[in-house]
Amino acid sequence: MKNIQSNTEMIMAERAKRIEIEQKYMSVIEHNLDPIFTIQKDFKIIYANNAVHTTFGYRQKELTGRSIFNFIEDDKNKDFEMYLRMAFLGEAIELEGISFFHKKGQYLPSYMKTIPVAIMGEVQEVHLILRDTSVQSKNNERLLFLSFHDQLTGLWNRRALKEHFDGDTKYPLCKDENISFVHLDLDRFKTINDSLGRNGADEILKKVAERIKTVCPKNGSIYRTGGDEFIVCLRNYSIEQTEKFVQKILSDFSKPFYFEHQEYFISSSIGIAVFPDDGTGLEELLQKSEQAVQYVKERGRAHYRFFQEEMNSSFSDVALMEAHLRRAIEFDEFEIHYQPQVNLKTGQIDSFEALLRWNNRKFGFVSPAQFIPMAEESGFIHSMGDWVMDQVCKQLKEWQGKNFRPVRIAVNISPKQFREGSFAQKVNFLIEKYGIHPSSFEVEITESALMHMGDTLSTLESLKETGVTISVDDFGTGYSSLSYLKQYPIDIIKIDRSFIKDIEMDQKNEAIAKTIINLAHNLGMEVIAEGVERELQVKILLEANCHKAQGFLFSKAIPATEVVKKYLV
Repeated sequence: MKNIQSNTEMIMAERAKRIEIEQKYMSVIEHNLDPIFTIQKDFKIIYANNAVHTTFGYRQKELTGRSIFNFIEDDKNKDFEMYLRMAFLGEAIELEGISFFHKKGQYLPSYMKTIPVAIMGEVQEVHLILRDTSVQSKNNERLLFLSFHDQLTGLWNRRALKEHFDGDTKYPLCKDENISFVHLDLDRFKTINDSLGRNGADEILKKVAERIKTVCPKNGSIYRTGGDEFIVCLRNYSIEQTEKFVQKILSDFSKPFYFEHQEYFISSSIGIAVFPDDGTGLEELLQKSEQAVQYVKERGRAHYRFFQEEMNSSFSDVALMEAHLRRAIEFDEFEIHYQPQVNLKTGQIDSFEALLRWNNRKFGFVSPAQFIPMAEESGFIHSMGDWVMDQVCKQLKEWQGKNFRPVRIAVNISPKQFREGSFAQKVNFLIEKYGIHPSSFEVEITESALMHMGDTLSTLESLKETGVTISVDDFGTGYSSLSYLKQYPIDIIKIDRSFIKDIEMDQKNEAIAKTIINLAHNLGMEVIAEGVERELQVKILLEANCHKAQGFLFSKAIPATEVVKKYLV
């Protein structure tokens, strides 16, 4: 009796253990996040877990008894059957690129793994574990798109340009086939950046890209290769056709771009290099198209030129000049000249504008219009600006130490330098270092700097705490709101020379100048007119109660030794 009871208990224990194993096994299958089908030797489905419904939309009862081949693309059935037969022979297999039919009617790309299920050494069933790779495929497609496209504009990027060029030139071209590389570089886009900020400038760049798209022919491709640079590749375009295309772009760019209901005008300098005439390598062609762009910029911008060999020397001079510019401080090639600012009522002079001059051992006297933009683009403007401020403070210290009559000197500050977080601290340090009267040092900022409200206000307030004088240069040419003037601690407004140039002949310029003068008076600010060259201009400015003026009528910028002889002794 005891033996019977003992055997029964053993059988019950084994059965319970077997049930536990089966339930664990089914739990692993049922709760697996990947869809799992179980098929038998005739390839019919006998089981599908919950993930099958989640991924492919089918319930268990819709699948049971149906052939697995009903859900696979017809052109893959042969290969698929071969792999299943291998699985029933006991081989586990992984398979990519299988498309499984979704209940809603589309095929989903899937990854599949076969798991043979052997009972007593014989494979009775096969589990098919599938994974929907459509999301991964979309991500891969997106990554592929991003790797070859500019994220801001959606245009092709530089990597795509290289890939396309390699493909286009892989096989020898017929003698009448060519590729024109049209290199567009937006003129003075930094002004837009300074005025509108990064987000606003990005919106303008999108509009520029759209405008280029509207004129680009079907056999042309557009690439954004830099911040404000674009390349248009025209395949099998003659010189005449390329010229017509470029002229169309220049014509379209003469129309305004709109941002937040405001008009902005942007021109482009364009250089063109042609494959294979100007070179057979991509970098060579891009360099030559850039040389042509530089040639256009040096001759007035907003035009186009095809590359010519003589441009090589001028382009290398630019690189060489930049190298010399970076050593100008070390070799003592800079000198500061001072242009007097004349009190129009009294004729007295008690303020000057500091202007940098560069006399290079190779290039001779280089125009500020040439080397200052170069310093801006290369980043050397920070070191150069710091040197100028130091020299001006040193000069003021010398004159104050000799008890010359008090004067004020204005220093033009680059927007990049002004936006340095430590700019106000630098000025304060120099004033303390040389022990000069703070009000004798004038910080002259461009109107575009007023756009960056938070940082600008903080910096200007710090400067005013130090006691320096603050002026706004080129007033009337930027995009700032007049309401900023009442919020910032500004002492002086300088009327841009473009409004003074024809003031005696252009009633609009006269009206603008008088409006600015009146505005300055009402805000308690001093006003200085720049670029005065004729007596009649002085007469009009006097009648409008303009405080001061500077220009060639009174004096060009002169060295410090001449300032002492003419105005201080």
